[in-house]
Amino acid sequence: MRAVDIIMNKRNGKELSRDELEFLIRGYVEGRIPDYQVSAWAMAVYFQGMTPRETGALTEIMLHSGKTIDLSGIEGPFVDKHSTGGVGDKTSLILAPLVASLGIKDPMMSGRALGHTGGTLDKLEAIPGYRTNLSVEEFRRILATTGFAMTGQTSEIVPADRLLYALRDVTATVESIPLITASILSKKVAEGAEALVFDVKFGSGAFMKDFSQAEQLARSLVETGKAMGKPIIALLTDMNEPLGTMVGNFLEVEESLDCLEGKGPADLMEVTLELAARMVLLAGKAPDASTARQLCEKALASGKPRELFLKNVEAQGGKPEELLRLRGTYRSPHWKEVRAPRSGYITHIDAYDIGRAGVLLGVGRNTTSDPVSPTAGIQFHHRRGDKVQNGELVMTVWGKDQGSLEEALPLLEGALHIEDALPAPRNLVAKEICAS
Repeated sequence: MRAVDIIMNKRNGKELSRDELEFLIRGYVEGRIPDYQVSAWAMAVYFQGMTPRETGALTEIMLHSGKTIDLSGIEGPFVDKHSTGGVGDKTSLILAPLVASLGIKDPMMSGRALGHTGGTLDKLEAIPGYRTNLSVEEFRRILATTGFAMTGQTSEIVPADRLLYALRDVTATVESIPLITASILSKKVAEGAEALVFDVKFGSGAFMKDFSQAEQLARSLVETGKAMGKPIIALLTDMNEPLGTMVGNFLEVEESLDCLEGKGPADLMEVTLELAARMVLLAGKAPDASTARQLCEKALASGKPRELFLKNVEAQGGKPEELLRLRGTYRSPHWKEVRAPRSGYITHIDAYDIGRAGVLLGVGRNTTSDPVSPTAGIQFHHRRGDKVQNGELVMTVWGKDQGSLEEALPLLEGALHIEDALPAPRNLVAKEICAS
């Protein structure tokens, strides 16, 4: 078997066999097949696509390219949630302790901010002392004792994905739906999840800006998961505007605590509860999504999810008392205000522009080696649908330094749209996709 023949077959639109895919991926991981040949194959996949059978085979080959986390000996069920990324998206920090309070274990392997989208690991590491570089044994112990554990991907787990992702990033093949599907699912199955809920975002602040593209990805994830024996539900959610009132690493931890105390903003609570309800449903804890949501609302009101969140902070090396003490005060000394340029109704705050401004401020990063600031961020005092007067405070902005504030200000001002008429209401959860 030769790599060049595999590339040619895919270039010509043929379905590749499992053996061909295994030869290519295993050879790449073991250093026998060079970058340039895998790049050519990835571009062929980008243009020709993959059949569901090919996508499933690729996912399983990537999954078994390294170690998987063995959760035997820990009482389940094990259900995780994955978001395709957005701005102000902190749902993981809220729903993990929420479902844990209902007896569901959430083994969560998360990522970092890249481009305009935020990263769960960066948010958690804004908590003083919090560790996300857990060994497998630490991950298992914390999962067993607190009901959820948050860790980053290690070099031993799905090495094929790490290599392929880096290659796709520099060869303009990131947006391939089969390659995205295999990347996401291989990591999620490797962490030990028995069932999965996907938050597939669409809109200006999403990875998939177009609704139909996002729907294609959601269907690919659900159907490939089904072929692998994993029950999956995908929700398509609107990311045209930031989620919640805070964008920033420590700021979003604070807002997550607000939600766990029943004081969170309506949009963030809506998306979180809908996702959590699907996790409860897949875990077999409720007969339908409506009952599952009621269970989640009752659990939140009990205060137990907040207790579990703080217990997890301590278990992962953080200091819960310091986290609570810093709440409301842990901010960069460099700050500015954005005020309404005219009177009227806020009709739109563009998530993409806010995300790009966040990168300049120090919330996110352009390359994986860029540092992030725990204290940079944006707080929205008014949002879509609010009536504001000329000169009224709309945002408070904190930057890593004064220069970052000056750079970000035009983007922040441009993100704000004010009109004379109220905007139409938004449907945050636009569609649900389950296996057929």
